Amino acid sequence: MSFNRREFIKTGGIVMLGSLATPSILGEVAESYAGKAAGVLFALNHFGVSEGDLKKVLGVALEKGGDYADLFFEHSFNNYIGLQDGAVNRASSNIDYGVGIRVLSGDQSGYAYVENVTLQDMLTAARTAARIANVKGSKAAVNLTEKPIVQNYYAVKTPWSEIAVNEKMPHLQKLNEKVFALDKRVHKVSASLSDSTSHILFCNSEGIMYYDYRPMVTLGVQCIMEANGKIENAYASRAFRMGTEFLTDELIDELANESVQKTSILFEAVKPKGGEMPVVMGAGGSGILLHEAIGHAFEADFNRKNTSIFSDQLNKKICNEHINVVDDGTIPFNRGSVNIDDEGIEGQKTYIVKDGVLTSYLHDRISAKHYGIRSTGNGRRESFRQMPMPRMRATYMEDGNVTEEEMIASVKKGIFADVFTNGQVQIGAGDFTFFVKSGYLIEDGKLTQPIKDINIIGNGPKALADITMVGNNYKMDNGTWTCGKDGQSCPVTCGMPSALVSKLTVGGEN
Repeated sequence: MSFNRREFIKTGGIVMLGSLATPSILGEVAESYAGKAAGVLFALNHFGVSEGDLKKVLGVALEKGGDYADLFFEHSFNNYIGLQDGAVNRASSNIDYGVGIRVLSGDQSGYAYVENVTLQDMLTAARTAARIANVKGSKAAVNLTEKPIVQNYYAVKTPWSEIAVNEKMPHLQKLNEKVFALDKRVHKVSASLSDSTSHILFCNSEGIMYYDYRPMVTLGVQCIMEANGKIENAYASRAFRMGTEFLTDELIDELANESVQKTSILFEAVKPKGGEMPVVMGAGGSGILLHEAIGHAFEADFNRKNTSIFSDQLNKKICNEHINVVDDGTIPFNRGSVNIDDEGIEGQKTYIVKDGVLTSYLHDRISAKHYGIRSTGNGRRESFRQMPMPRMRATYMEDGNVTEEEMIASVKKGIFADVFTNGQVQIGAGDFTFFVKSGYLIEDGKLTQPIKDINIIGNGPKALADITMVGNNYKMDNGTWTCGKDGQSCPVTCGMPSALVSKLTVGGEN
């Protein structure tokens, strides 16, 4: 399938129409990948480029003497439908297409992209990116060799291109009906289903080529309840790299029950008194503590530039010896998983902290070269319009050796934090804050009054060092976590077992 810009827009219109009425004309393309292992030849045909074209563009990218160059082709299809007031009444589709060209010269990066893949446009973009370097002589073009996907962590059974909107709608309607049936206080329900499919072709001046087929799907529901003039709401969602097999009755039941339970408890909840106190982090979504408090500070670009508070802590003990923190790109169907990252490095499982010792940063090619090691496969980008940089994938803490009940019983006065929404961190100082939607007071070793809408504030290294107990109930939160960094967004996940932090600042009532 070869595209110039005009043909692409024309075909895109057909695809969009197809998504609203009949399966996409690209169903045949997706099926060829879903049914058997497609590779670079498929991708070259899909983008309408030849191996000779790629070598010419790489050659021009290095004509000013750059050390390294890569090309990142992307063709993505995004679909969305939404339900409100009992009916599916919103739908949209978007198609994105283009190639990004990067040149590295030392630790400097030159970048250009085009929303087209004609040879002339790619050569123009390559010359723009090449200007980062200014060395006499250019590197010879290399022979390109396919790097096959050794392990596919998100093999699709049925591509999203094979079902139309009218086949998706009943799932949202069923979710809506289920939520209303669970509690008479339900006043309103909003639900949405979004799916995307990305075709990625990558090659670089080291002679590597790969093709990756990347699916993504999210189903979410917001439950709004009203009782005695009081209104509360809560949200539940799941997101995976899966095809249409994602949509099951079991999933709909799970989300309906979760959204109703989360909303119901808020009618009884109060804001606690603020101050410094012990906090038991519930299993699952409390993985945001890892993501915000320490995860970003472990990204190697911040450490290479001595911005991170952990820049001088590599191979040093930084927390309890029972703590192991992992960033993993190899969890099957996980939202943060990568078969191969956006720099041609295979997905990996990386121990950041092992037995309390900081054992690794999260590396892309630039930082790996700086430290004289291999990349950990954390080079990620939002799209072909941006350069890759070190980003988390699925970040979690492994199981400890105590029960959640033992942790709670050890706390005289504190809180149990259960449902989280978002957070942020100051990389240099390590200070963080995140929002707790709901939880419980802990009084004399027991969970008592439900609480809601509080902030937890702390310092990453200190909070990590203050974890005194780690539970044996590890759980991954497979919600719609999205990480923002330098203006780019990437899908991620986080998780952990319950953990007791001996002291954190809780922002509650005076």
